[in-house]
Amino acid sequence: MCHLSQRHRSAFARMHADKEVMADLGGPIDRPESDAKFDRYVVAQTQHGIARFALEDASGRFLGYCGIMPRLDQHHPLGPHHEIGWRLVRHVWGQGYATESAAVALRLASGVLGQEQVFSYTTADNKRSQRVMEKLGLIRAPEFDFTIPRDDMRAWQCLVWKTRLA
Repeated sequence: MCHLSQRHRSAFARMHADKEVMADLGGPIDRPESDAKFDRYVVAQTQHGIARFALEDASGRFLGYCGIMPRLDQHHPLGPHHEIGWRLVRHVWGQGYATESAAVALRLASGVLGQEQVFSYTTADNKRSQRVMEKLGLIRAPEFDFTIPRDDMRAWQCLVWKTRLA
């Protein structure tokens, strides 16, 4: 894992343009939206010391990202919180990158967050991410499930997991 840098921007955008990668998230996003997301991640790292990190193979090729993001929007259904998440290019799915990098991200963030709760969420049909959450030891927390309306008239229904507090 390494900090996102300008050399990752184009590969980051290509990943977000992939219909299969983005299927559980409402579909692909365009370059300006991907660039805005990239910029938010870089700012979060600078301001909060945690964010999404780039995942690369041994040759430095971008494989996706993983990390913990501060979600500070008072209007989010969970209120201000920290969320662990990941997104990987399709050709590396099922190879353990999400679980391994998310476990590292949780350990790294513990120094910044202390005992603060970390959430993770996905859709009911995203079984791959749900398996990662289970492997990480996250606890299913249906009392926190939420729905976000979308412009295309289909709501994004999120199932929530949370970290165990020590």
